Amino acid sequence: MRFRLEARERPSRSLVYGTPVLAVALTMACGSVLFAALGHNPLAVLHAFFIQPIDSLYGLAELTVKATPLVLCAVGLALGFRANIWNIGAEGQLTLGAIAGGGLALWAGDDAGPWLLWAMMAAGLLGGGLWAAIPAYLKTRFNANEILTSLMLTYVAILLLSYLVHGPWKDPDGYSFPQTRMFADGGMLPVLLSGTRLHLGAPIALLAALAGWFVMSRMFIGFQIKVVGLTPAAAGFAGFSVRRLTWITLLAGGAMAGLAGLFEVAGPIGQLLPSISPGYGFTAIIVAFLGRLHPLGILIAGLFIALSYLGGETVQITLGLPLAVSGVFQGMLLFFLLAADVLVRYRPRWTTTTTAGAAVAGEAD
Repeated sequence: MRFRLEARERPSRSLVYGTPVLAVALTMACGSVLFAALGHNPLAVLHAFFIQPIDSLYGLAELTVKATPLVLCAVGLALGFRANIWNIGAEGQLTLGAIAGGGLALWAGDDAGPWLLWAMMAAGLLGGGLWAAIPAYLKTRFNANEILTSLMLTYVAILLLSYLVHGPWKDPDGYSFPQTRMFADGGMLPVLLSGTRLHLGAPIALLAALAGWFVMSRMFIGFQIKVVGLTPAAAGFAGFSVRRLTWITLLAGGAMAGLAGLFEVAGPIGQLLPSISPGYGFTAIIVAFLGRLHPLGILIAGLFIALSYLGGETVQITLGLPLAVSGVFQGMLLFFLLAADVLVRYRPRWTTTTTAGAAVAGEAD
C-alpha cells in the first residue's frame, strides 16, 4: 500500500469552512496534552483559558476590546491576501497610525474641541496608509518583494516610536519613564458601557467588517481582486491592472491597521508608550486565514483569538502558567490550520504497489 495526495479539481466548500473548526479542535486537543505533561488538569486549564475570561459582563467587554484591533487589521490584510498581495507589515502600519493620531492629540493639548477625535482617526488612517505606500511603491516600481519590505518597515516604525517616547515627546512630568503625556479627554474614545473599557472602536470595527464584505461581494473592485488572486492571466486578458490593485489593497490594509493603532492609544492606553501592541498586526494574519479571508468569518476568528489573549492572562494569574501560553496556542492554531488546508486542495488516496507501479510505467511510456 502507498499513500499519496491527489489534487482536487474543485475544492469542497464544506472543507473550506470545516478545516478551521478542525484546526481549533486539534489545537485544543494538543493543548490538553501539553497541560497534562506540565502537571495540570487539562479540563481545569481549558476552563480557565476559554470560559473564565468571559463569564462576566466585564470579561465580554474586554473580549471585544481585544478583538477590535485584530478585526480591523485582518479585514485590511484579507483584501490584499485575496489578490496575492502579501502585506506582512500591519504591525508597523498600526504603530505609524498610533504615532500620527497620538502626535495630533499631543499637539492639540487640553483645549481641543470635539473635532480632535475625528481628526485623530483621519491621521491614523493616513499614517498607516502612507507607511504601506512604501512597499506598494517598491513593489510596483522595482518589483521588490512586499513580504520583505513591509516586514522590515515594521521594525523601523517600532524604533521610531521608541525614539519619540524616549526623546522629543517624552512627558517631562513622567518621572523619566518613556511615555508621553496622557491625551486630553477630547482625544479619548468614548466608553460605551459604564464600568468597562468597551469603546467606540468596537462598533467601528464591526462596520469595517461589513464594509469589507460589501466591497468583496457587491462591488466591481472586489471582483477584480478575486480574479487577480485566482487567475492572474485571466485578469490580464480582462484588462485589470495588477499595479492599481497592488496600490489599493496595500493602502487599504495600511489604513485599517493605522486606525487600529489609533484606537489602541486613544482607547485602553490613553498615551504613547514604547510598546502599544502585543503583536496584533502579526496575529491578524492568523485571524485573516482562520476567518477564510471573509470579513464576516474574520469577526468570529477575531473574537476567538482575542479570547486566547485573555485566557493566557487568566491562566497566568490563577494557575501560574507563563503568559507565553497564548503564543503557543496561536502558533499551534496556525500550524494546524495550514496543515488542514492540504485537505482542501488534495484528496488522500491509498494505492496498491502494483497500481502505483503501473501508473509510473504508463507515465514513462
